Amino acid sequence: MIRIILFITLVMSLAFGSRAEEYYWEKGETFLMFLEKNSLPFSLYYSLDMEDKEMAAEIYAGTKYYLLRGNEGDIRQILIPVGGGELQLHIYKEKDDSYTVQFTPAAYQENERELVFNLQLSPYQDIIALTNNTLLANEFVNSFQGSVDFKRLRAGTDFVILYKEKTRLGSQFAHPLIKAAMVDISGKKEYVFYYEPKGRYYNNDGKEIEGFFLMTPLKYTRISSPFTLKRWHPILKKYRAHFGIDYAAPMNTPVKTAGDGKVTFAGTMNGYGKVVKIAHEGGYTTLYAHLNGFAKSLKNGKYVKKGELVAYVGNTGVSTGPHLHFGLYKNNQPINPSSVIKIAKSALAGKEKTDFNEYIESMRGEIETARSNGNSPVAHGNFVYIVDILREEG
Repeated sequence: MIRIILFITLVMSLAFGSRAEEYYWEKGETFLMFLEKNSLPFSLYYSLDMEDKEMAAEIYAGTKYYLLRGNEGDIRQILIPVGGGELQLHIYKEKDDSYTVQFTPAAYQENERELVFNLQLSPYQDIIALTNNTLLANEFVNSFQGSVDFKRLRAGTDFVILYKEKTRLGSQFAHPLIKAAMVDISGKKEYVFYYEPKGRYYNNDGKEIEGFFLMTPLKYTRISSPFTLKRWHPILKKYRAHFGIDYAAPMNTPVKTAGDGKVTFAGTMNGYGKVVKIAHEGGYTTLYAHLNGFAKSLKNGKYVKKGELVAYVGNTGVSTGPHLHFGLYKNNQPINPSSVIKIAKSALAGKEKTDFNEYIESMRGEIETARSNGNSPVAHGNFVYIVDILREEG
């Protein structure tokens, strides 16, 4: 059986004798609850291996998903974005009327964008007014955090932003990545550059931007599983993802919050077992999973300081041994925690600095080209309605 991804409009899906429906994942809903609600077999969950059960817990409240029904009202296919959307959980009906579940890459488009504007109200407000893109506004402000005081800027200050943006099903998909940005303050240019080999923002001198940094949340013996966003496993013949870092440690090792924030969840989440979630500034959230228990003072809504005890290492949920699964998310998109954990060496040197200088020289050239062209911003809204459908071919 060969399965290929096709993009068809709602009208075309009707032509195939089916109808597509759009829903939003409900708050507090688990994958098992979803299966029960739609009269689908629980075996779709219990047949998953350990890593896939963890992934099934990565469906967020408010996630838009798509369901395709046949003329008789039976469910033919379901597509649910997982872990911010790089992968999708795909349920489909076989010819013998049984159901199969698998994880497949989500189809999306990636575009290079330029935004050139003069300050009117504030960078945050102006970016939203021009692009209707709150995520871009947040990312821009966070990228310059600690290096430019936007409150002191005068109206008319020039801004240039070069960024990558993903769209899926006609809507923004995941948070944008700012490649480089420039603020011209009375003739003095302040830059920020995203350097991909390090996964961090640096200024014009190759010094790391002092933004949001985490501490490692526990004393661990080893990293038993690293972060993997989307990888094809050549032996298993399936896509494998791991939205966090697994730290192997003895049972009941103290787990401390990686940064200042507010506890938004302390309870049980499917394959993750006992979990604590903490919201931090800049749209970041940390997740601590497979816990044995919580700190006595921990409760939803509590504000915690970096390094404060929140829980203990355990083996709850779908787990093969005591460890902490540590996840980091930005605007519900999983990112590698190691890219935000504070490192001692914050300035580039040697060959790294040479390579970085070559890179930023090209970025400065692109910024000046964009500034001279004054390209119009791309605003979100009024997208064509498209549905992802995976159809079977002989």
